[in-house]
Amino acid sequence: MATRERHTGRLIDHIGMVVRDFAASKAFYTAVFGALKIPIGGSDEHNLWADELFIGSPASEEVQGPLTGRHHIAFQAQDRAMVDAFYQAAMAHGGRDNGAPGERTYHPGYYAAFVLDPDGNNIEAVFHGEAVRSAASVRITY
Repeated sequence: MATRERHTGRLIDHIGMVVRDFAASKAFYTAVFGALKIPIGGSDEHNLWADELFIGSPASEEVQGPLTGRHHIAFQAQDRAMVDAFYQAAMAHGGRDNGAPGERTYHPGYYAAFVLDPDGNNIEAVFHGEAVRSAASVRITY
């Protein structure tokens, strides 16, 4: 049997979903994450998060933009220049601006750009500032 391999921790920074009924979604995800033994990392009146998944109401600043039924996916960037290059490449290949490269208020050093892909999905590239990683990625073989 062939061995399969994949990596985690180097591509997806986070995924954000906008939900219509935040209270119902909060109850649902709190229950299912509890069953999966995944703790809720935080919650406020418009957001909750667990690991890489952020769930927000249409009023959420973190999953910004109009409610379109779209998904939000954030890719990790190695530096600010990579965020800028992501934005330019997206705009040159059918992307639409949803937030030009720049610092955001989410935490100090959060530098990101947001574009809408051809289907209206909110795609982000983010650099969180200088950080030390314990590994480049987690390699999983099975």
